[in-house]
Amino acid sequence: MIQNDWDEVLKIVFESPGFKKFYNIVEEEYKNKTIFPPKDHIFNALKLTPYKNVKVVIVGQDPYHGTGEAHGLSFSVQKGIKVPPSLKNIYKELENDLGITPPDNGDLTLWAKQGVLLLNAVLTVEKDKAASHRNLGWERLTDYIIKTLNLKEEPIVFILWGNFAKEKKAYITNPHHLVLTSAHPSPFSANYGFFGSKPFSKTNNFLIENHIAPINWDLK
Repeated sequence: MIQNDWDEVLKIVFESPGFKKFYNIVEEEYKNKTIFPPKDHIFNALKLTPYKNVKVVIVGQDPYHGTGEAHGLSFSVQKGIKVPPSLKNIYKELENDLGITPPDNGDLTLWAKQGVLLLNAVLTVEKDKAASHRNLGWERLTDYIIKTLNLKEEPIVFILWGNFAKEKKAYITNPHHLVLTSAHPSPFSANYGFFGSKPFSKTNNFLIENHIAPINWDLK
């Protein structure tokens, strides 16, 4: 399914009758409707960030629902696509926090390759219908992913922006890990606690304190 160590970590889920039944529903959705991201990008977050490499988790809600935007990484869009408002605000905070000038695109693949798991709670969406696959069944898988990461001995930073992501805090009980929460970077809420929260410097400081190589957040 993933082609790395996630296959073994998630084997109990992938081989369960419940998941197979659910995934058949997803496949039917792809056959009959326009669904994003492209089917071969659904598990990009896991493919680009193997379990053993995870240092940071940034939890999103569900994929962007506009044509050509979603490619399997939370908050990220493919190169050539206009940078969405929430990601613009993430870039603003990155510049305020670390002085890093925003790139000219919204592709966060470089973060993923360094160990930043860009995980949406829901991995698919119908075109132009935000949250249309919420409660379809993805949450069972992604909650399990967070629970398995919680079990890791190596310290991880979990970044939870907004109330939806904050709900995942219940699954992060290991005192080795750091949980950073704030308002969502959306234009509707960024001024209420996201701007000024300094998640990027806090993440790197924690990693360095734990003798883990920090993330190079510069996407240029």
